[in-house]
Amino acid sequence: MSFSFYTTAQEVVESLKESLMALNPKTHVEDKALKKALEKVEKNFGTMRTMLSENGIYSESLNLDRVSQFVEEICKADVLTLVIQKLPILGWQARKDLVHCWSIFFKQKVVDTNDYSCVEYIEQHIELLDFLLVCYDKNGTAPSSGIMLRECIKFPNLAKGLLESPRFGLFFKYVDLPNFDVAYDAFSTLKELLTKHVNVVSEYLKTHCDVFFDLYNENLLKSPNYATRRGSINLLLDILLETSKETSDARIMKRYISQVRYLKVVMTLLTDSSKKIQLSAFDIFKFFVANPNKPREVKIILCKNKEKLLELLHKLSLVKDSKEDEQFKEEKEYIIKEIERISI
Repeated sequence: MSFSFYTTAQEVVESLKESLMALNPKTHVEDKALKKALEKVEKNFGTMRTMLSENGIYSESLNLDRVSQFVEEICKADVLTLVIQKLPILGWQARKDLVHCWSIFFKQKVVDTNDYSCVEYIEQHIELLDFLLVCYDKNGTAPSSGIMLRECIKFPNLAKGLLESPRFGLFFKYVDLPNFDVAYDAFSTLKELLTKHVNVVSEYLKTHCDVFFDLYNENLLKSPNYATRRGSINLLLDILLETSKETSDARIMKRYISQVRYLKVVMTLLTDSSKKIQLSAFDIFKFFVANPNKPREVKIILCKNKEKLLELLHKLSLVKDSKEDEQFKEEKEYIIKEIERISI
């Protein structure tokens, strides 16, 4: 049994910083030395967790003064940078305790200022979000980095920073990784990023619309992975609908449904082997058809495929006894009539 004799947040943070800085696999030639260094880091995270919460369990009745002291010290000592940089080589228990403390820190306002010190710190070191994102590619770190990223993007400025990062496109790779757990976690983070702050996403898409949707369609909607296609088509619908509410002119929706290349992807999904994906694709396809200002190129594609589309739509149906069946039938009937009327 080991004992902890630290009495202040400053002492714990100083010891943690020292142990993290000493943690370098390249300088620890012997496995025993590296193991000892990792144990010291783990001990420090455990001490921090214990001091932050009763019996290591999060509670709303935390000692807020103590939490504030820790937040101030870790930001002042640049420990946030260190823990992110060292995340891939930390042991399982150390990562677990780190994530616990991280969640507490990002909930804590600095006393007398109403500012989130940790949030401000990440804003000033926005490249740390890139490092957390890249951790999806590191063995065993995805669950930890995912939770840490989701804590960050609860704040609009940090969400904006991640969206505008040159590494943002890596999400489309990670969401479709063969490792289901990693892919699922990456998708959860991407979904949170694209739905948490609709105003931030709307502003981002105003200037990155084509680039974003090209990546989205090519990497996610065309994925051979069923889970990726299903989750992505549903998320796409949410993005289009929510950003339309946010922008008075629904410019993002209008931009999407005016592009032939996107129409082709959605039409392909109407033929998917999964009925659920077919139905989700229909919920987007209907906007292409109902658009009163369809570009000529869109009309040409719809006309060329009129017979096939009508055949598909006539066969398309909801699950039996669905409460939305009547509304679906009305929408389908309207779309069928619109397709029948389309001419070049």
